[in-house]
Amino acid sequence: MFAGRNYYKAKDIISFMKKEGFKIYLGADHAGFELKEKIKEFLSKKNIYFEDLGCYNADSKDDYPDFAFKVGEKVIRRKDSKGILICGSGIGMCIAANKIKGIRAAFVLDSYGAKMSREHNDANVLCLRGREFSFDKALELADIWLKTKFSGEERHRRRIRKIGEYEEKN
Repeated sequence: MFAGRNYYKAKDIISFMKKEGFKIYLGADHAGFELKEKIKEFLSKKNIYFEDLGCYNADSKDDYPDFAFKVGEKVIRRKDSKGILICGSGIGMCIAANKIKGIRAAFVLDSYGAKMSREHNDANVLCLRGREFSFDKALELADIWLKTKFSGEERHRRRIRKIGEYEEKN
């Protein structure tokens, strides 16, 4: 699918994700609950460690910021980790997660966005939509996102550093 050097090192990345210490933190509101359960199955089949931070049922009284903050805080505290968040549109989770200093959450709808959010932006949280989106497409995007490595190119590190410096000032 992608000829980029960072995507085809997927075997090495999957091996890294299977090691003790790396973890994917999952969070969803009621609208993302069903997709979160599918992602848990997907990660389990790949023997990738994950922790489900809720929601634990499709209760429409829950609020997406609660789960975005839980996942974001865990990702920040544990450097060898990533997060996946799901709400109805994916946008609310992304907005909430990006309020946490150091989080680079990306709302992704296609394979190009999944790849670039990791390769160029070093996104540490993936946000997906739970409504009006196929499970197969969401799992494909999660797979691409998890397998893609940050390029580490100076221009991308510089841009991420500028974001961090701005966060420190505000």
